[in-house]
Amino acid sequence: QWVYNILEKKAEADRIVHENPDPSNGFVLVPDLKWNQNQLDDLYLIALVHRREVKSLRDLTAEHLLLLRNILQEGKEAIVKRFGVPGSQLRIYLHYQPSYHHLHVHFTALGYDAPGSSVERAHLLADVIDNLAMDSTYYQKRALTFPLRADEPLFKKFQEAGKV
Repeated sequence: QWVYNILEKKAEADRIVHENPDPSNGFVLVPDLKWNQNQLDDLYLIALVHRREVKSLRDLTAEHLLLLRNILQEGKEAIVKRFGVPGSQLRIYLHYQPSYHHLHVHFTALGYDAPGSSVERAHLLADVIDNLAMDSTYYQKRALTFPLRADEPLFKKFQEAGKV
């Protein structure tokens, strides 16, 4: 609901750094709640897509390339304009598995070791775009590994199935 409240401007409208209002290929860029915005060393923003049916990396196809390219380009432009941090100093990625199932993209300072920014969970947006440009159904077919904590319900299901 937090995501929808932001997209509908019911919450945090004053925190929006950039918005592309296009319902299919647009998004809202907001500072992540983990970032206090007092320093740039731990810069952390999230791009939330307007499309509600796109839940995660697994849903992406070549149909979403314009959306993803908009996020990459406009997100970098908005961050350099507002915070003076160039795109070359940003890590721009998606999580798999995501912490909530509404497509969102993380923008963090390159030097910041953000939670979930490691290779086991983070998929660089530029790589996602390239993969989908080569194969529209890349993320429906590809095996994706991801870490799980021992207390997560999905981990328990893997244990019960004898997969761990």
